[in-house]
Amino acid sequence: MTKTAFPDNFLWGAATAAYQIEGSPLADGAGASIWQRFSHDPRLMASPGDTGDVACDHYNRMESDVALMKELGLQAYRFSVGWGRVLPEGIGRVNPKGLDFYERLVDELLKHDIEPLLTLHHWDLPVALDDKGGWLNRDSADWFAEYADVLYRALDGRVKKWVTLNEPWVITDGGYLHGALAPGHRNMFEAPIASHNLMRAHGRAVQAYRAAGAHEIGLVVNIEPKYPASDSAEDAAATARAHAYMNRQYLDPALKGSYPAEMTEIFGEAWPQWAAEDMADICQPVDFIGINYYTRNVVRADPAQWPLRASPVKQNATHTTTDWEVYPPAMTDMLLWFRDSYGDIPLYITENGAAFYDPPQAGPDGIDDPLRCDYYRTHIAAIGEAIRQGVDVRGYMAWSLLDNLEWSLGYSKRFGIVHVDYQTQVRTPKRSARFYSEIIRTNGGNLA
Repeated sequence: MTKTAFPDNFLWGAATAAYQIEGSPLADGAGASIWQRFSHDPRLMASPGDTGDVACDHYNRMESDVALMKELGLQAYRFSVGWGRVLPEGIGRVNPKGLDFYERLVDELLKHDIEPLLTLHHWDLPVALDDKGGWLNRDSADWFAEYADVLYRALDGRVKKWVTLNEPWVITDGGYLHGALAPGHRNMFEAPIASHNLMRAHGRAVQAYRAAGAHEIGLVVNIEPKYPASDSAEDAAATARAHAYMNRQYLDPALKGSYPAEMTEIFGEAWPQWAAEDMADICQPVDFIGINYYTRNVVRADPAQWPLRASPVKQNATHTTTDWEVYPPAMTDMLLWFRDSYGDIPLYITENGAAFYDPPQAGPDGIDDPLRCDYYRTHIAAIGEAIRQGVDVRGYMAWSLLDNLEWSLGYSKRFGIVHVDYQTQVRTPKRSARFYSEIIRTNGGNLA
C-alpha cells in the first residue's frame, strides 16, 4: 500500500441538512420555514405529499443517530440549524426548546468525540422573514447577523468550525430565478438582489463572529467545473459565462471584493451597480472555504438558452439518478483551479456523494451499492491527487449520512451511506458506509 496523501489531522465526516432529516418542523414552538410552505404545495413537489413533516425523524432520534455516526467511525459531523427552531419569527424572541435541541446535539457529538461543523443556513429561511421580502429585503443581512449571534453566544467553544451559508447559488438560481426551489420565484431582476443580500448576510455574520467568537468561520459554495464542448470561440465564451455565474459569482466577492465582469453580460439591465461599502461588507477574511462537488458540466454556446446563452452537453458516461455525470478528474481540476485563483485558503470538501438506485427496504444482506462505493473511492482519490499537488484540503464530508428528503424531488433520490426505511425509520448502513469507514480507519489509505 502506498503512503496516503492525506495529512494525519485530516478530518473525515458526513453531512446533513436540518429540513431534510429532522422532521417535526413545527415542534416545541418552532416557526415555519419556506421549505415547510413549499413542500406542502402539491404543485411544486415532484412527488406531491413528500414533505419534511417526518423526514428521518432525526429530531426524535438524535441520540441513536449520533451513536450510529460513532459506530461508522466518523470524526466530524456537518449539520445545519433550523433558523425558525431557534428564532420562530426569524428575529427577536429566542425559542429555548429549539436552541436546546442543537445544544444537546453538539454535546452528544462531543461525548462521542465527533467534531461538530455547524452551518447556520441551509436554505430554510423562516416564513416570517420571507413574508417581509426574504433575501430581497436589504434588512436580511441584519436579520441573519442577529440569528448568527444567538448561536455564537450559545455554542462557540463547543463548536469550533462555523459555516455562514450553504450554496447561495442554489438559493438564488433555484429559488429566485427558475422557481424550482423555495421560495419558488422566477424573476431575472430578483435573482441578483437575492444573491447580493445573501453575500451581505455572509459578511455581516463573519463580522458578528469576529466580535463574539474565537475559532473558525467560513463559507460553503457548490462548484461545478465547466469544460467547453469544442475549441470554438463561441463555446469558450459560453463556458466562461457559465463558470462566472455558478462558480465565481459568490467566491469573487467574498474573497476578492468584486463580482465577475461576466455578471453584467449575463443579466444585462437586471444587474445593478453595487455600492462600494456593500462590497467591503461582503469581503471579510474567512478561515476556510467549504466546497460541495458532485459533477462537471460540458458547455456549448446556445443563444436560445436564457440567461447564459449556453447549454450542457451530455456525455457518454455513468450518470447518477439525478442525471449527473460521474467524472472524478474534475474534482482535482477544481481544487487546483481554486488554489490558483484564490490562493492557499484552507479547504474542506463539505459535500460529495451520489444518488443511485437503492430499494425501499433493506434485504437480509443489507444494501449493496457498488456504484456509490466506486464514486467515493474515485473522488477521494482525486482529492488525494490535489493534496499531492499542494492544495490545502483539510477534511471531507460525505453527502449524505442518511437517505433524506431531496428537496423538491422528495424521497425519490437516495444519497445516504445509511439506508432509511421511511415507513419504519430503520437505519441500515449500506456497503458504502462500511467502505467509507475503512477509508476513515486508514486515513484514505484503503482506496482499492
